[in-house]
Amino acid sequence: MNFFKIIFFIIFVTFSFVAIADNHDLTETSGDQTVSSSEMLDEEEVPLNDPFAGNEGQNRNSNIPEEEQEDEMSLYNFKLAGLISGKNYSYISLVNSGGEVMTITIGQYLGKIKFVDLRLTEAIFQKEDETYLILDFNNQIREANEY
Repeated sequence: MNFFKIIFFIIFVTFSFVAIADNHDLTETSGDQTVSSSEMLDEEEVPLNDPFAGNEGQNRNSNIPEEEQEDEMSLYNFKLAGLISGKNYSYISLVNSGGEVMTITIGQYLGKIKFVDLRLTEAIFQKEDETYLILDFNNQIREANEY
């Protein structure tokens, strides 16, 4: 029993010495100049963004019509997250810029457009003027007269 106590004590003391360290100022030598880490940090420019906001402040496409940008339920404000196709029902999951997931089935409306069909990698919506919007997993939205 004493043998194990001695071994444990030696291991504990060894790791205690390894854990104690001085606070050294990291330096980088480039040519004739020596730059400390604190000076390097002061010179870096950091973008001002909230990492928890998701893609809320970013526009995917700059040529979005203005009325579509203002509409909260516009297809341009969503990303296609998943497709589920079954014998009787088919669903898609859309994620908005705030990270909220919306699941809709064929025949349901997303704002003014109606979800009418899906393919293996894309969802098809019908607008009021009988044209179609096709959304794929690359978040590309195409308008078409037929699908």
